[in-house]
Amino acid sequence: MSNSADSPRTGSTPRHRPVRMLTAGVFALAGLLFVTSFQTAKGTNIRTDASLLKLSDLIQEHSRNNGELDESNAALRAQVESLAEADDGSTSAEDEKLTGLEKNAGTQKLKGKAITVTLNDAPPNATAKLPGYPAPQPDYLVIHQQDLQAVVNALWKGGADGIKVMDQRLISTSAVRCVGNTLILQGRVYSPPYKIQAVGDPEKLQKALADSPAIQNYMVYVNVYGLGWKVTEDGTVTLPGYSGTVDLHYAKPVE
Repeated sequence: MSNSADSPRTGSTPRHRPVRMLTAGVFALAGLLFVTSFQTAKGTNIRTDASLLKLSDLIQEHSRNNGELDESNAALRAQVESLAEADDGSTSAEDEKLTGLEKNAGTQKLKGKAITVTLNDAPPNATAKLPGYPAPQPDYLVIHQQDLQAVVNALWKGGADGIKVMDQRLISTSAVRCVGNTLILQGRVYSPPYKIQAVGDPEKLQKALADSPAIQNYMVYVNVYGLGWKVTEDGTVTLPGYSGTVDLHYAKPVE
């Protein structure tokens, strides 16, 4: 996965600019690159550098820790809600209003008919399946941030009552982002295939997917280069409630 700004599916056209260099400049640049490469590699294989592997392990460890904290937070929230119900001086009308707000906020479980959309990278050795299309560039074969966002937006537009991406419920402050070829959602890291499940009217949800111009563009790459696309009806399911923090985090000016 890569950021949508880097995606070849945004309709941008590559530009070629002629460059002239003097022979001395070429040798100087080659020497600079050699020195820089030597200083960077330090005689080691960059692809298997232990520091990079340690960074990857650290990211995965933090992702696991965040998942465990989410589960712990959900358990504590359930205890708080149970205690509040046992010692609650509110009226039934106020309780009903609170339940409605919690449902809209996505913090409570949601049961209903659902569909699941699965997106996946194309095979690494993929070629153009239809005549008239160029050989695929690496970016053609991976899921981009814009693809996930297109699916989520279409499902909301189709009247979804709730959406789950991988194993996490989306709320109003959720952001679908990617770094490299991985999805980062609410502090946790995921790799493809990516599963997006939505509760709502299955027929309306599938129509919204079919009507989305962004998804129609994505389907060209599905048909030509083999990007993964699958939509299934799941029957009646129960989406989990959002279990993370609901506090807003934002930058503050330095005083």
